[in-house]
Amino acid sequence: MNRKLIAAVGVAGMLMSIAACGGDDGDDGGKAGADGYKGQTLTVWAMDGSTPEGWTKDLTAAFEKKTKAKLKFETQQWNGIQQKITTSLSEDNPPDVLEVGNTQTPAYAATGGLADLSDLKEEIGGDWTKALNESSVFDGKQYAAPWYFANRVVIYNKKVWADAGITDAPKTRAEFFDALKAIDKKTDAEPIYLPGQNWYFFDGLTIGQGADLVKKEGDKYVSNLADPKVGKAMEIYKQYQSYSKAPKDKDEATPQQAEVFAKGNVGAFIGMGWEAGTAIAANKKIEKDIGYFTIPGETADSPEGVFLGGSNFAVAAGSKKQELAKEFLKLALSDKFEG
Repeated sequence: MNRKLIAAVGVAGMLMSIAACGGDDGDDGGKAGADGYKGQTLTVWAMDGSTPEGWTKDLTAAFEKKTKAKLKFETQQWNGIQQKITTSLSEDNPPDVLEVGNTQTPAYAATGGLADLSDLKEEIGGDWTKALNESSVFDGKQYAAPWYFANRVVIYNKKVWADAGITDAPKTRAEFFDALKAIDKKTDAEPIYLPGQNWYFFDGLTIGQGADLVKKEGDKYVSNLADPKVGKAMEIYKQYQSYSKAPKDKDEATPQQAEVFAKGNVGAFIGMGWEAGTAIAANKKIEKDIGYFTIPGETADSPEGVFLGGSNFAVAAGSKKQELAKEFLKLALSDKFEG
């Protein structure tokens, strides 16, 4: 993960200082007794879509068998999660384990909200891929464990494309624009749903142009938006957005772009592969019409740059169940459950 991007997106999003609180609520501080951790309950905040029902069921059974403690998953929505986590980490009784966006992790670590997991890294993290683990490290210490990573693709409606006479997925950006133009002229569908503030897609475009959103001057990161390469990425984004009726002052989650796509009158959108599941949940009839292809770049042999998104598992510094939380991470990140 690009640390410049982490600085730009993660730290910029942290508008409140976190003062992690400790204290004793009458339990044993997360330590195992003669009967394990019996009587304790570990609360895990997991993001919608990242912890399948079968996985949580099997992991819960294994965790409770091993520790004698209870495990409670609480599903969270990405929309508004940054402020919710910021608030929870400043309170006296935060969730014990949190799934945190990889761009947000360093900022929460920097403000004291996350527990140091360096000992856990030494115990189970020997084979973590360095590039994927980088967002979990701050000032040389391990503050989270890498959970999952994915990038964005084009999710499209095969029926809409067929109605426009398009038979093959585009291999270049120019071919993609030609396809959107054909949908616009030959169908009543919106060629692409792309709100004006899909920052993840825009960052991919800047990567494709070989640019960074920020640059380092001395010991500070400052804006790099004046870079002509960033300007080129803006022009490309503007061209895509010209084929969309989506609001220019909203992001892809307001409203959820997959739910807009699910109505069947949108040619394509840029999103994570799992967002197709969100569309299908909103309208099962659309499942047969969904297709995917890589976001095309300038040439056929070089796809568009993409933002590598994902999340990490972290332990709240204010959790009173530090050792029990690490037992959860050991299981969740084991070969049996991580795959």
